Amino acid sequence: MIGSENTNQYIPGVCNIGKEEIKGRKKSVYFALALLVVVVLLIELLHANHLWRLIIFIPVASFAVSFQQVYFKFCVNFGMRGVFNFGDIGKTFTSDQKEYYRKDRAKALKMIIVGVLIGIAAAVIYYFI
Repeated sequence: MIGSENTNQYIPGVCNIGKEEIKGRKKSVYFALALLVVVVLLIELLHANHLWRLIIFIPVASFAVSFQQVYFKFCVNFGMRGVFNFGDIGKTFTSDQKEYYRKDRAKALKMIIVGVLIGIAAAVIYYFI
């Protein structure tokens, strides 16, 4: 079971997107992964300077954040703005409770930090390979 699989309701700091929104986040995961493959192939085929290897930070961090959004059913952007959506794409709802906003923002920041750290780790490892 992935994340809060059976959750189809807003839970502050835990789950803020439904099935339709998750589909979009899955596309972001695939795009970031494809971009990573293209970047690595270009670096290797062009025998680019080792410094260029650090550029993989961008697709790896993007992949890590997007993957977390799918896994946790939690949109970072929505979390930072204090909104949620379990219906049609483009419609969001705002929670009026400050405690809910605080929990959502904390979760979003944690996910961003984890994504950045994974991106840094991957770039440093690739640099030294």
